[in-house]
Amino acid sequence: MAVTMEEAAAAGGQVRLVQDATSVDRQAIHEELERARTTFHRLLDGATDADLRRRTEGTRWTNEQLLFHMLFGYILIRPLLALLRVFGRLPTGASRAFARILNAATKPFDVVNYLGPVGAAGIIGRRRMGATFDHMIAWLHRRLDAEREADLALAMDYPTRWDPFFQDVMTITDLYRYPTQHFDFHHRQLTLTEDR
Repeated sequence: MAVTMEEAAAAGGQVRLVQDATSVDRQAIHEELERARTTFHRLLDGATDADLRRRTEGTRWTNEQLLFHMLFGYILIRPLLALLRVFGRLPTGASRAFARILNAATKPFDVVNYLGPVGAAGIIGRRRMGATFDHMIAWLHRRLDAEREADLALAMDYPTRWDPFFQDVMTITDLYRYPTQHFDFHHRQLTLTEDR
């Protein structure tokens, strides 16, 4: 059963709110998500098999593997939102300690972060990659629309060594924006013929 912010505060928890939830522009986030979805399909649908096998700029991945990694940024939001809902209602020291532990485990994370797309891209394939992207974007649209205003400002500490777009403290709103920032960064590393 979910605990409300009021219940957490009454029980001695420190609910961390770092922004005015009424200032969240949900429509802008919806538009970012749709732009990424459209771009992902354009990239995926326009890529030849040779394009997908070609190495990217600045990574050790092929274009197909990097496209999967870009998709995975959206898949990851589901568990990240769940974690933030828990840690956002705990005393701030809890998420700070959790973030320190994760930062300490950056090397193993980097290995998994690299190997995941290497194996998964070939298994999931182009068609399922596109369908999964659509599914995740639709889920994020529905979830964003269902968010309570106050919950959008819940925050927790994040492991900044895991991703350049993780901030020291992130809110639920930040998490909705994160995968598209990640997507846009990696989009520039693709070497697809049509995208040049």
